[in-house]
Amino acid sequence: MGRLPFIIAIFLVGITAKTISPMIVETLIAMGFLMPQQPSPDSTVIPIPVVEYKKSWKCPDCSESEQYVLGKLQEKTKITDRNALATIMGNIKQESKFISNICEGGARVSYKNCNSGGYGLIQWTSAGRYKGLGSFANKYGCDPSTLQCQTRYMINENIFQRYLPEFEGQDFTISQYMAPAYYWLGWGIKGNRELYAYDYSEKFILS
Repeated sequence: MGRLPFIIAIFLVGITAKTISPMIVETLIAMGFLMPQQPSPDSTVIPIPVVEYKKSWKCPDCSESEQYVLGKLQEKTKITDRNALATIMGNIKQESKFISNICEGGARVSYKNCNSGGYGLIQWTSAGRYKGLGSFANKYGCDPSTLQCQTRYMINENIFQRYLPEFEGQDFTISQYMAPAYYWLGWGIKGNRELYAYDYSEKFILS
């Protein structure tokens, strides 16, 4: 069989199979009947972006509520110092044990049913701060009795934002961080908040 009939036969087989197989294409290129396909000049190779993993402080031995707040503090602020995070967490534990729907005195009630004293994660007490939580929840469509809503409010509240630079970019001891924590919360009884902070600092791992 001559080269031309051979090529026609190969072509007919390719048509019958609905597509020309790679082997047939290679044969045609080798015999000089086809030129190797060149990449289009317009085609560009788009590199896959490399997402750099950013380490953060984690607390495997903490409750889900504690882990949630710890994560959000790092996600929504520039706090990277272990002691700063531990101080904030220790103060929250002293105020509420990370129970969002707790009213001062221990009652577990919804936001609207806490009629006196502080309420929530950091026991918002003054009328302005308590009403601020309700206004924030109404504006952003979240439940003011929940951990998620209160964490958002806590981080965005103007008083926390005022003292946030004291926790960001510093390299203080826990005792030193207690000063801005006091001005942020204005506690009446110090309690075990500093001991809690030291405990968190020991449990945190960077991963």
